[in-house]
Amino acid sequence: MAGNHVTVGQEEDRAGCRVVWGDGYDMVHYGHSNQLRQAKAMGDYLIVGVHTDEEISKHKGPPVFTQAERYKMVQAIKWVDEIVEGAPYVTTLDTLDKYNSDFCVHGDDITLTVDGKDTYAEVKREGRYRECRRTQGVSTTDLVGRMLLMTKTHHSNIVTNLSLPLSGHSPWTGVSQFLQTSQKIIQFASGQEAQPGDTIIYVAGAFDLFHIGHVDFLETVYKQAERPYVIVGLHFDQEVNRYKGKNYPIMNIHERTLSVLACRYVSEVVIGAPYAVGKDLLDHFKVDLVCHGKTEVFPDRDTADPYAEPKKRGIFRTVDSGNGLTTDDIVQRIIKNRLQFEARNQKKEAKEIAVFEAMKRQAEGERAGDTAQAAL
Repeated sequence: MAGNHVTVGQEEDRAGCRVVWGDGYDMVHYGHSNQLRQAKAMGDYLIVGVHTDEEISKHKGPPVFTQAERYKMVQAIKWVDEIVEGAPYVTTLDTLDKYNSDFCVHGDDITLTVDGKDTYAEVKREGRYRECRRTQGVSTTDLVGRMLLMTKTHHSNIVTNLSLPLSGHSPWTGVSQFLQTSQKIIQFASGQEAQPGDTIIYVAGAFDLFHIGHVDFLETVYKQAERPYVIVGLHFDQEVNRYKGKNYPIMNIHERTLSVLACRYVSEVVIGAPYAVGKDLLDHFKVDLVCHGKTEVFPDRDTADPYAEPKKRGIFRTVDSGNGLTTDDIVQRIIKNRLQFEARNQKKEAKEIAVFEAMKRQAEGERAGDTAQAAL
């Protein structure tokens, strides 16, 4: 698979285009999507290298998603033009040249090899590295931690400050809470309204820990019409917890909104959609078709069928994506390998702390040198 590339959508003439390279992606989440959105804005054509299970296991620990799942998930992010399967973990000039990329883009955190070296050192030295802002409050490490803790403190109704003190923690891992802004939603949203002739399709759910099961479902829904306009209704955290129980959702409503908006098959998101798909919602959005997958439909609070109205109108359809993966399955993967993932998280943070402390000492040394020079 190494070096295999897949073009998403129509291949375009790249002559004169500014080609951007981005790589990584273990457990694909909205933080990665935001990085890719920023990377695409720096150029015209975005190629994304996705690592194999072997590479991630070697440098970070056990991957959460399989490489086949990651390949398809990254392809589904709407800012991605092409993916390279089996990209090397260390980004080199040879890799950029091979794929005719002008430069690579990474977040303003640090990515280290198994022996603690910066994976972008070579391209940084040659001036072919650009940096974008990391999305605060989310990382694979953080999400794995939430699944292992099985608490509800990440739900959106919690208003206490969840930020951890910097002391003893990496500045890049698990030190801040994600804060949603209207600007962030605008950046992720398509901004396209439904046009005459579009088939307006409505789906609803939690879409928690947005994964390949969701992607395959949304792709199947998208293919139900020639000109689909897919609206996703997202339930509030308290509603999801009512029917899912435990500590679900793992991602709060703000995080789930961005996860879904980043998907190329989605046109619009209803934030805090009513659980019952009723007359007002169907009429307001002029819905032509309501779809649901093969997963269980939980009754409403009054034990009623939440899809009674679309069924009465004859616009309800059950679709089979062929992928039965659920959020529960992802959580079970983590729990099954709990010790490995806990060790992975601790090891990653320890490496980052060591690098951060070294950078701090270097900066302090440079400041001391400047002060001494000024005194002469």
